[in-house]
Amino acid sequence: MKIVVCVKQVGALGDEVEFTEDERDVDPDYLDHALNEWDSYATEEALRVRDAAGDGEVVVVSAGDEDAEDAMRRALAMGADRGVRVWSQELAGADPITMARALAEVVRGESPDLVLCGVQSSDAVQAATGTALAELLGLPRVAVVTKLELGDGTATVHRELEGGLVDVVEVDTPCLLTIQTGINEPRYATLRAIKQAEQKEVEVREAGELGAPAARVRNMFVPPKGEGAEMIGGSSAEIARRIKEIVDERTAG
Repeated sequence: MKIVVCVKQVGALGDEVEFTEDERDVDPDYLDHALNEWDSYATEEALRVRDAAGDGEVVVVSAGDEDAEDAMRRALAMGADRGVRVWSQELAGADPITMARALAEVVRGESPDLVLCGVQSSDAVQAATGTALAELLGLPRVAVVTKLELGDGTATVHRELEGGLVDVVEVDTPCLLTIQTGINEPRYATLRAIKQAEQKEVEVREAGELGAPAARVRNMFVPPKGEGAEMIGGSSAEIARRIKEIVDERTAG
């Protein structure tokens, strides 16, 4: 059983933010980096599947520069067996489709029995990379998975829908699943495991032909603040009267 988990190092904004000179990205000095939360659940699920099978290999794959290895080391410390990082300068600030193209070549070469991705990343929040990757690999895909049971050549998964509904799907394997938070409880890496992860293999590969970008960031900006809320006090009659005045003011003319 070989499982590939696609992971991403994401940047979290602090209280203040500044942009790069071209206004197309956030200044790295204003970001804290970590393993994407959804990807930690995907990694944990892969480890549980491997352990339940009694043997196998979990390979973490990421598209990013050297800094991305920090997130990969976190996954390795959790128990993943090895990592592959793919990079070229074209991937700096790349859109999800371009990222999927870079990942596809690596994942295809691993010939996995199962591919897991997080539903989305906390920084871009597009939920597109896993879907695009499945299409490029020609694999069946199920999104927003909250439960996974493997059978003989199939996987039965629970898929989260709106309104608390659950869709139970049987899909042929190999397949690609995007994992939702809450499917498990990701394990904490011990200090010993963290040190051992530093010795595990992270292979670096040059990205292949990526094609034309599917999207481009034109600029980023902090939206202007509105006037804010007006707190209305007094009796019920006074509050109602003031609300009517506000409505009349906003709808006049």
